Amino acid sequence: MTYLRGLGVYLPTARMTSGEIAAASGLPEWVVREKLGIEQKPIPGPQDHPAQMGAWAAQQALAEAGLEAQAVDVVISITDEHKDYPVWSSAPFIAQQVGASRAWAFDLNQKCASFISALAVAEGLLASQPELRHILVAGGYRNGDLIDYTDPAVRFMYDLAAGGGAAVLSREGPGLRLLSSQLKTDASLATAVRVPVGGTVEPLNPHNLGAYRLRVAEPEQMKARLERVSLPGFLEVIQGALARAGYTAADLDYLALLHMKPSAHKAVLEGLGLAEERSIYLSQYGHLGQLDPILSVWLARQAGRIGPGSLLALAAAGVGYHWGAAVLRWEGRWN
Repeated sequence: MTYLRGLGVYLPTARMTSGEIAAASGLPEWVVREKLGIEQKPIPGPQDHPAQMGAWAAQQALAEAGLEAQAVDVVISITDEHKDYPVWSSAPFIAQQVGASRAWAFDLNQKCASFISALAVAEGLLASQPELRHILVAGGYRNGDLIDYTDPAVRFMYDLAAGGGAAVLSREGPGLRLLSSQLKTDASLATAVRVPVGGTVEPLNPHNLGAYRLRVAEPEQMKARLERVSLPGFLEVIQGALARAGYTAADLDYLALLHMKPSAHKAVLEGLGLAEERSIYLSQYGHLGQLDPILSVWLARQAGRIGPGSLLALAAAGVGYHWGAAVLRWEGRWN
């Protein structure tokens, strides 16, 4: 079995407000707040590098789990590819920073679905290798650096923020027991969103540095495709994970969703027959990429939305294009 025993969240102190996003983009502020669902979002300070933010969150998660770093067997970094250094593995750095000197470590990246994928991988490791007891999943995110607010094609990514998140997964509880997960990929959108320069296709040079931003290759085609597949993708993985665990959406006490525009958030809840109070909308935080489900569960616990016996679903989607969901149940006396 696999239990989530500790959570950690690191948020930079600086914020970018809806008014500042409006000024940078030329959009009316009411559009930023009401259509994009952004009141404010954390932005990085000088020391807020992705893997470092993940390490700070990991220290919190270990403390909450009551676990010494030396007890960690594996470190999985879910830090995105825009990180402290290019062409670099961030997992050993996180292990070093928290003192997990026994652990072997590796990076995992599936964009904003990375945490859900990491849960599935951790469950598989614990099931297949009986000597493993504790796995630390941690990472940081600051893809907001790559947003050009004058590009309307990336408007759906104006919410990209900065922060760190972590979870301790153990063979034994108490905690949130992982009951099931489900993942899905639509490969037709494989190259729809990417930084077009800096790789082998078009290496960086003095003339293309300004193009080192997230871009949408074919905006109209991507929009049309996502309108057809985004909501069905979310519902498929959430309902599929629930079915694998022996539940339906009617049994859910809480749904941890990543930040998306308010209309999309509402559509997922309505598609599952869930009331708005069964989730928290992250308008004060923007989008922390793969860390949104961690933040959402952390906020739900603080707000008393979940407790012993609660059934939770975590769901996310990432460009590439991936969807993922996991179902967990609060068992025992956990924090």
